[in-house]
Amino acid sequence: MQVEWITNGDVWANSYIVGNILVDAGVMPMEIAPYKEQIETIVLTHCHFDHTARVKEIAHMCKAKVAIHKSDARGLVDDSQSLSMHFGARSPGILPDITLKDGDIIGGFTVIHTPGHTPGCICLFSEKDQLLISGDTVFTDGAFGRYDFPGGSRAELQRSLERLAPLAIEGLFPGHGSPVEEGGSRHIAAALSLIKSGYG
Repeated sequence: MQVEWITNGDVWANSYIVGNILVDAGVMPMEIAPYKEQIETIVLTHCHFDHTARVKEIAHMCKAKVAIHKSDARGLVDDSQSLSMHFGARSPGILPDITLKDGDIIGGFTVIHTPGHTPGCICLFSEKDQLLISGDTVFTDGAFGRYDFPGGSRAELQRSLERLAPLAIEGLFPGHGSPVEEGGSRHIAAALSLIKSGYG
């Protein structure tokens, strides 16, 4: 499974293109334009504005459906849940075509519901390819997402990391920072150790 990393700056979240899906849509539409014929679905790892800012424009350009966990769907129209006001903007103002839940299969990935950063955070896992697209649940520097935003929970985030820790993961593709092609499980173990230590 080939994962294409799309990034255009530190503030905006990473996007990834895998087959016919785009994961997260904070990047400029021009970054996605070369892939517009292949993208059929946009999967949002959660509702924060840095991950969703251009979803409306990109969905229109690609004629793609938009998918998000049901617990974060309101964030596409709710400025307080999306944190859009922190960016001097408004929420995308669209409703999802698909509401996801734990265990769903989309684009060849299994949806793992990993609340803590937001109530509807998800990761996308390919057991066959041993890769995880982790959104803001866990990063490749052994850190984890913030839980002090509305709907966040340290206890839930720790449980989410505990759920991810046993998985065999080589490729780890986070919402921010650089992805890694091997040793992803070590980064998750480090994040779990960090949160258990009381850090943050």
